[in-house]
Amino acid sequence: MTAALRMAEGVAATPVVVRVAQAADDVRWDAYVDRHPEGTFFHLSPWRQVLAASVGFEPHYCLATRGDALVGLLPLMRVKSMLFGDALVSLPFCVQGGVIADDEATEQALLAHASALAEQLGVDHLELRHSRLIAHDWPAKSETYVLFKRELSPDPEENMKAIPRKQRAMVRKGITAGLVSREERELANFFHIYATSVRNLGTPVFPRRYFEALFRAFEDRCRVTTVYAGSDAVSSVLSFVYKDTVMPYYGGGVPLARDLKAYDFMYWEVMRTACEQGLRHFDYGRSKRDSGSFSFKKNWGFEPLALHYQYHLVKSASLPDRNPNNPKYGLAVNTWKRLPLPVANFLGPFVSPYLA
Repeated sequence: MTAALRMAEGVAATPVVVRVAQAADDVRWDAYVDRHPEGTFFHLSPWRQVLAASVGFEPHYCLATRGDALVGLLPLMRVKSMLFGDALVSLPFCVQGGVIADDEATEQALLAHASALAEQLGVDHLELRHSRLIAHDWPAKSETYVLFKRELSPDPEENMKAIPRKQRAMVRKGITAGLVSREERELANFFHIYATSVRNLGTPVFPRRYFEALFRAFEDRCRVTTVYAGSDAVSSVLSFVYKDTVMPYYGGGVPLARDLKAYDFMYWEVMRTACEQGLRHFDYGRSKRDSGSFSFKKNWGFEPLALHYQYHLVKSASLPDRNPNNPKYGLAVNTWKRLPLPVANFLGPFVSPYLA
């Protein structure tokens, strides 16, 4: 037996230890996320402070070691309210954020730790958001959410040609209409447009302090792109940049934006700028199947990739269903659409964090 093989067997025989991560672990934590092929923007440690400080969630970040080596991690937040129940989630507000690990043994150790923690806390359920099935014996929602992601060409014109003809025509109409985009480092235009847009969809807006916390924590990885028709800001999107990928994540437009093709132009500008800056992937983010945003992204030529949300039920007898398409939420959605914007902006932050 070679020395290298003996060393490998010795490492494998060392037990995995899972513990609560501390602030002193952040540098190692983020370095692990950076180098792990499944590490995403949502696994990065600043989310712990962003979600705790801006919406009051309780962090339970789990770190797995084998000897002195960090071999896996799982960010968790407790989301508790009288109206919507009590859950342990990885990660609220985020598309993904579940277990990442060096091997299956570490995955299982983290799953076992998270399950035991959920039982100890007495939550309704534990929810882990993965891009692949990890806990094979857990109930899962694999048909609800999808991700849209595509590689970019280094040539902007090639990316334009890759957009299907009808959708490409929408982008060109925005260009012909004289729309322009600007990168902005403050939130005033973005938040007003985004809040207006989600109110019109019947959805409570996230607190402004949440977006401010994102900018403080991820200053070099957040960007706002706002589209103008003349002097009027008509659409705006907040994007995340990580690992050669741009992800337009929170976007919206005023009612006029649809007629001006400002949404189409806005996402093209994000794509074009990312390409020129050397980024190599465009991630359109999450959509519910058969929703309007699902159809919009499909029209850009993106193919959906299933997301797997997996559950360990503690007090709950069934999987949670907070889908706004659920008929029982229909009255609430229609009522919210009719609220005056200042009222919706005031009430939204009391509700929205528990729907994410």
